[in-house]
Amino acid sequence: MRRYLLPALLPGAAVLVVVSGILPLAGLAELWERVWHILLFVTAMTVVTELLFAAGVFERLTTFISRWGRGSVRLLWLLVVGLAVLSTVFLSLDTTAVLITPLVVLLARHAGLPPLPFALTVVWLANTASLLLPVSNLTNLLAQQEIGYTPWEFVQLLWAPAAVGILVPCLLLALLFRGPLRARYLRQPGTPPEDRVLLGAGSLVLVLLLPALVSGLPVVIPAAVAGLLLIGVFAARSPATLSFRLVPWQPLLLAMSLFVLVEAGHAQGLSDALQPVAGTGESLPDLLQLAAAGTFGANAVNNLPAYLALEPAADSPVRLAALLIGVNLGPLISPWASLATLLWADRLRGLGVPVSWPGFAVAGLVVVALTVPLAVAALWLASGMP
Repeated sequence: MRRYLLPALLPGAAVLVVVSGILPLAGLAELWERVWHILLFVTAMTVVTELLFAAGVFERLTTFISRWGRGSVRLLWLLVVGLAVLSTVFLSLDTTAVLITPLVVLLARHAGLPPLPFALTVVWLANTASLLLPVSNLTNLLAQQEIGYTPWEFVQLLWAPAAVGILVPCLLLALLFRGPLRARYLRQPGTPPEDRVLLGAGSLVLVLLLPALVSGLPVVIPAAVAGLLLIGVFAARSPATLSFRLVPWQPLLLAMSLFVLVEAGHAQGLSDALQPVAGTGESLPDLLQLAAAGTFGANAVNNLPAYLALEPAADSPVRLAALLIGVNLGPLISPWASLATLLWADRLRGLGVPVSWPGFAVAGLVVVALTVPLAVAALWLASGMP
C-alpha cells in the first residue's frame, strides 16, 4: 500500500499549490517553458529503450558478454561494468536500472553465479556513472539548461569527478566481492533472435543514436527521430508491442509534480531558507558543503527535488557541478534517493533476488563517504580553482 501512497499524493499536492495560488500561474507558465522539452526527451528515450529491449538488442549484448568473459567471473564482471557505464552515460540511469538489471541477474543465474554482485554493480553505477553527459540524468539536463553549456563543454566541466564516480565504486565492489570474482563459470550457448529484422533495425538505430545525443543538437530531436523510426519498424513487424504502456506516465507525473512543488517552495522563499545550508563561494570547503547538502537532500527526500531546491544556490558552473556530484553520486544510501534505485529494487523483487536494505545503506554510506569528497576534490583541481 505504501508503494502507491506517494505517487498518489504528489500530483494532488501539486494541483493544490497551483489552485491555492501558492505557485502563481505566471510561475507555472515559466516552469513549463523550462521543462516541457526535457519531459518530451525523457518520454522519447523511454520509448526507444523499451523498443530496443523488445527487439532483443540488450539480450544480444549480454550473450556477447557471456561469450567474451571466457569463463572468468572477473572478466565477466568487468564487461558488466562496461555495459552499465555505457548504458547510464548514453541512455540514462533509469534505463540501466530498468533494462540492464534483469539481464545481468539472468546472466548470472545462467552462469551459475550469485546475482547480487552483478545487481549491486548495476545500481551503484546507474547512479554514480550518471555525471558525464547531459543525457545521463534528468538533473544534468536541468543543469545544462541553467548554464547553457554544449555537451562537450559539459564533459569538460565534469570529466574528472565523473571518472572518480566510476572508478571508486568499482574498486570498492572489486574489494567487497573479491572472493566470488575469482571463480569460473560455464558459458551458455546463445539463443537465436526471434526477429532478425527487428534486432538489426534496433541495433542500427542505437549505433546512430549514441553519437547524435552528443552532437550538439537539442537531444529531444535525435531521441524523437529514433523513437519514430522504431515505432515504424515495430508497426510493420510486431504491432502488438506498441501500446500506450510504453509511455512512462507515472515517472512523468511524479517529475512534473516535484517540479511544481519545489517551484512553489521557491516562490515562498525556499531559496533564502536553504542558503545557509548550501553556503557560498568556490573554495574546496565551499564546494564540499554544497555537495554534502545535495547528498543529504537526495537521501532524505530524492535527488530530483534536492537538486531543484538547491539549484538557486549553485550560482556558477563549478558550484552547479558540485551540486550535481552530491545529487548524482550521493543517492546510494536510502532506497528512495533516486528513481533508478526504486526501479532497481522493484526489478529485483520481481526476479526473487532479496536485498538487505540495512546492508545496502551501510555499503552505500561507505561508497558515498569516499566518492563524493574525492569527486569534489577532482572537480576543484581540474577547474584550476585557487
